[in-house]
Amino acid sequence: MEICMISGQCPGPCVFPPTFDAHRQLKLRQFCCCYSSDGKTHSSPVASRMFIFGVGFVGKFFAAELKMEGWDISGTCTSVSKKKELQHMGLETFLFNAEDHDLNCLPRLQDTSHLLISIPPISGLGDPLLGLYRDLLRSKLSNGKLQWLSYLSTTSVYGDTGGAWVDENCPVKASSESAKARLVAEEGWLELGRALGVPAYVFRLGGIYGPGRSAVDTIIKQQTLTKNQRNRESTKFTSRVHVADICQVLKACINKPSLSGGVYNVVDDDPTPRVEVFEFAREMLKEKWPGEMAKSLPSPVTDFIHKKDDYKGEKRVSNALMKRELGIKLLHPTYRSGLRSIAESLHNPFP
Repeated sequence: MEICMISGQCPGPCVFPPTFDAHRQLKLRQFCCCYSSDGKTHSSPVASRMFIFGVGFVGKFFAAELKMEGWDISGTCTSVSKKKELQHMGLETFLFNAEDHDLNCLPRLQDTSHLLISIPPISGLGDPLLGLYRDLLRSKLSNGKLQWLSYLSTTSVYGDTGGAWVDENCPVKASSESAKARLVAEEGWLELGRALGVPAYVFRLGGIYGPGRSAVDTIIKQQTLTKNQRNRESTKFTSRVHVADICQVLKACINKPSLSGGVYNVVDDDPTPRVEVFEFAREMLKEKWPGEMAKSLPSPVTDFIHKKDDYKGEKRVSNALMKRELGIKLLHPTYRSGLRSIAESLHNPFP
C-alpha cells in the first residue's frame, strides 16, 4: 500500500476522492513525499516551491513560516531596500513592477508548485499581472508543475450592507473603484486556475494587523491617523484578522488537496469599531507601562470618537465557511487576544 504525506505533514494515508481523475492523482503524487508499504522513503520529484507576487506584510510572515518548514521560497518586491530585507531572511527576491518589467525576468516562476498573488489592482489598469501578462502567465504555468494558486483579496467587495452579516454566497455590492477592480481580479485568477486545471482560491481578508502593524504600535509610536483611517472611524463594524491566522488559513488550504478551489472570508469572530480597538489597546498599555503611558501623547483616536448615532453600518463578515471547510481554529478569535500577544512580545518600547 502506498501512503502519501502531503508536504510532510499529512497524518495518515492520502485517499483520493472519487472526483479525482488519473491525471490529478498523478499531479498530487508528484507533489507528495511518498512512502511504500516496505517502509522505505521515496523522494518527491517535485519540491514544494512557493512563488509570491508582492511580498508585503502578509507575504513576509507567510514566507518566514514556510521557510522554517523547508520550503523553497521566491517572490517579488518593488524596492531595493525591501529586496535586501527579504534576502536577509533567506528569500530569493526579484525586483518586479508589472508596468516596468517583464515576466521573463522571473526565472523561478515556471518552476513553482504554489503561487500566491498579493498585488492590488492599479487604477485605470486593474490587476496588473492579468491586465498585462494573462496569456504569458498561462503559458509559463501550463507545464504541469503548478499545484495551487491563490489570490489575496479584501472584504471590501461586499460594500456597505448596513451592518448585516455577509458570507461567501451573498451578492457583492462593491461601490468603490478599487473594490470593483478586486472583483474583476478575483474572477480573473479563478478563471486562470480553471484554464490550467489547478485549484484556485480567493481569500477575502479583513483588516490585517500583527506585530509592527496594530493599534498597539500606532499608540506607542505616537503616530497620527491617515485620512483613510480617520474616514473609517465612523464605521460601526470592522472585520479584521491577525496575520498569524492568515498564514494558518493559507497552510490549511495547501494541506487539503481534496479541495477544488473557491472563495473564503478570512476574518476573526468579532467585527468591532476601530475606536473600541484603540481604547482597549491604550488601556492595556497603561496597565503594562503605567508610568510611560502617563507621559505619552493622547490616544491618536481621541479626537475622532463619534456618537453612537453617527456610526455607518458597513457589514459583519462571517468566517463559518473557513472554519468548516479548512478546519480552522483561530489563534486570535478577537482583537483582544491579538493585541495582547503583540504587547506581550514587546520589551519596554518607550524611550
